[in-house]
Amino acid sequence: MRLRNFTPHPIAMNDGRVFESEGVARVSASFSKFDERLFCNQVFGEIEGLPEEEEGVFIIVSGMVKSASNRGDLIAPATGHPETVRNVKGHIVSVPGFIK
Repeated sequence: MRLRNFTPHPIAMNDGRVFESEGVARVSASFSKFDERLFCNQVFGEIEGLPEEEEGVFIIVSGMVKSASNRGDLIAPATGHPETVRNVKGHIVSVPGFIK
């Protein structure tokens, strides 16, 4: 298994491994008008910057890109996991793993 990072920044793992960015996968989004409750709908557009699927390779992307796709090779950093390490300002330092 190989992991490739297509987020705009390195992904640091709690065990010390770091996955450097190889590019950036992005997805566009459009929004409906707000209703009287101040709710709107979001619709994802095309995803840009993703490499082709490869056997045995998982692509690290943002949670938003992962949500916009049904590809089985996309994973996102588990930033909400209780074992995520944060600094004193609350910024993420490292993550324990990925969301499939």
